Amino acid sequence: MSTSPTAPRGARLALVPVLASVLASVLATTVVACAPRAITPLPAPVVAPARLAAIDTLVSAPPNAVGLAPTLGVRLDSIMRAGLAAGAAPGGALAVGRHGRLVHLRGYGATDWAAGAPRVDEATLYDLASLTKVVATTTAAMLLEEEGRLDLAQPVRTYLPELDAPDKAGITVRMLLTHQGGLEAGAPLYRTQRGRAAYLAQINARPARSAPGARTVYSDWDMVLLQAVVERITGQSLDAFVAARVFGPLGMRDTRFTPDTGDAALRRRIAPTVIDTSRGGLQWGVVHDGNAWAMGGVSGHAGLFATARDLATFAQMLLNGGSYRGVRILAPQTVARWTAPQGPGASRALGWDTPAPNSSAGRYLSPRAFGHTGFTGTSLWIDPERGTFVVLLLNRVHSRGMEATRHATMRRDVADAVQEAIVDAPLVRWESSLRPPGATPP
Repeated sequence: MSTSPTAPRGARLALVPVLASVLASVLATTVVACAPRAITPLPAPVVAPARLAAIDTLVSAPPNAVGLAPTLGVRLDSIMRAGLAAGAAPGGALAVGRHGRLVHLRGYGATDWAAGAPRVDEATLYDLASLTKVVATTTAAMLLEEEGRLDLAQPVRTYLPELDAPDKAGITVRMLLTHQGGLEAGAPLYRTQRGRAAYLAQINARPARSAPGARTVYSDWDMVLLQAVVERITGQSLDAFVAARVFGPLGMRDTRFTPDTGDAALRRRIAPTVIDTSRGGLQWGVVHDGNAWAMGGVSGHAGLFATARDLATFAQMLLNGGSYRGVRILAPQTVARWTAPQGPGASRALGWDTPAPNSSAGRYLSPRAFGHTGFTGTSLWIDPERGTFVVLLLNRVHSRGMEATRHATMRRDVADAVQEAIVDAPLVRWESSLRPPGATPP
């Protein structure tokens, strides 16, 4: 349509509204285009959580400092008090750590059922029973193997020529450590025998129960023989060797065989184990195991006394790969190799045990965990995958009944409570995927 000056005036006037509308649209577009745009804020910078510092000496810390629920202590207190109230033992001590931090160290109840007995605390000494096998005897063997002085593949008679019975010829040092030597589980030799030499002669003379390597039978005699091997190699008694090479360097001042019961202050710190009329009544600072007692209180299978704090130090040394407070006890490779299962379907490591269905390890300890228990009610479990350890000390044989089993539930409940409290890793029920010891692999 033309808008020349020659067009009629009416036509030009008719275009005015159209032009106004177009102009308004253009102006509106221009205004919108020129208006300041809203600024989208930049996302806040992601701040990585501070990495937990690696330390090689235990320090006290709250549970939430190492990825554990802050309610862990309350739950552990409840488990311990309920177990003691049910008659599991007159008292107990518990130590729990993770990533080099001691998050729980506490005593519960009393050392004895008698009125006025001392309260249990972190300095109370307990008879460790079979924890002696791993804390003392196995550790001594680890040291000697590292030094090239002990060969696990050698027959035991290489070191103990007096073990000369034909049915003992095939027993190797490794078989002692995995309880596959074919020996009987044990026998009450303390009724007639006294001293190490007498015990070695009896073990040699008593018939084997199976061919070496054919079966796994948990036997005290395995560790009695290993003690003799250690002593023959070193020229020292087992207690002297581990005091000089392990307990002393680690600062485990309260860990010892045959505590001096003539020291009144020390005696008061020791939890009695049992009333044994055949041995003079209350056994207080004297090893509970009859065979260890008949060998003078120092044996490869029993006899060691220690506190929860000392065992926490020992456990952390192993979690550190064999060192503590700048002192190297073992090489990391040695710790890893000796604490791993030694065959398909086996729960036994070298000296140590590993989680198995219905064991004291509970439901959640990883397959990489290792530990051991003692007949008196003691237990120690260490899980390198989670960086945790649990030490539980009870004098359950001093319970209101020698056959009391409430301690077994306490062990599992404590182990489970610690694993369930971990909030920075998934909770996996490993127990359901483990095969019973000796089961045939699929």
